[in-house]
Amino acid sequence: MPTRDYIEFQDRSVAKGYLITFRCYGTWLHGDERGSVDRRYYNAYGAPKIKPDAVSEARKAGQLKTEPFILGASERKVVENAIREVCEVRNYALFGLNIRTNHAHLVVSNGGKAERMMDSFKAYSTRALRVAGLIGDGVRPWSRHGSTRYLWTDDHIAAAVDYVVNGQGDELPAFD
Repeated sequence: MPTRDYIEFQDRSVAKGYLITFRCYGTWLHGDERGSVDRRYYNAYGAPKIKPDAVSEARKAGQLKTEPFILGASERKVVENAIREVCEVRNYALFGLNIRTNHAHLVVSNGGKAERMMDSFKAYSTRALRVAGLIGDGVRPWSRHGSTRYLWTDDHIAAAVDYVVNGQGDELPAFD
């Protein structure tokens, strides 16, 4: 008789937390050498990524409504503070946070639907960037949607925190 994994017996109807990632507008386009997914055809679990294609990437770059948005040191600090504010106001436990020049990663407790939580983080961050005078009204700082990974166990949360805190490369220099 095969042995059973303890995970089989856990409640999988409610995630313990989420790994949420959202990118800056225009910083990772279809055709990019890092690969991408297409909401319409390639966004199923296990589906292959879109292959790198310089022509497609250039076409997408030409369709941007504004310049790609890059987070400098000041912007990263404002976004970090805004995310911490959301967690405080909504009583989410924030386990890990890393704001990069072109994306944000966070590991947060389950306080509701991951997509709604991500929308709140992006909205608070956008408002905070505008209040700080770091972006104008016409600037669109975030790409559409993002990634929401469900974390079912304490081990999943620990692995996600390690990725967010230690898996992102060296510390970023202050570009401002």
